Amino acid sequence: MHGAVNTPSTTRRLPDEAATAALGAELAALAGPGDVICLTGDLGAGKTALARGFVRARLGNVEVTSPTFTLVQIYGEGEDEIWHVDLYRIEETSELRELGLEEAMESAICLIEWPDRLGGDLPADRLDVVLAFDGESGRIATLNGHGRWQGRP
Repeated sequence: MHGAVNTPSTTRRLPDEAATAALGAELAALAGPGDVICLTGDLGAGKTALARGFVRARLGNVEVTSPTFTLVQIYGEGEDEIWHVDLYRIEETSELRELGLEEAMESAICLIEWPDRLGGDLPADRLDVVLAFDGESGRIATLNGHGRWQGRP
């Protein structure tokens, strides 16, 4: 990943959805059980496209849908268990306990959309990926590693 997660903050241009999915695949190669990747951006910024690229890179050509209405989609098992979580509709942090997210963050790979809903429960060891619009169809991704994510190659 060209040292992208080694620095406090790195910016990547993503000209199309394929580039966004490719970034997800790059991150999938770096992630393991207990890792948390927080995906932030406006509606339509590419959070689910990045998650789709991540999941498919780890598990093959599986159907990856947005967890907007289900809140959680779980893919794979064991070391390849991936929780794709969308917290957009969460209003109270107490609702998070019911999802089992705290336990999942210890053993699964968690891709969390709208991580601001976690409030003070945001893990110290995480990768923040902020996606922003850039022109008509492009995006810019800003990656910021925290804790053990800072030392990733």
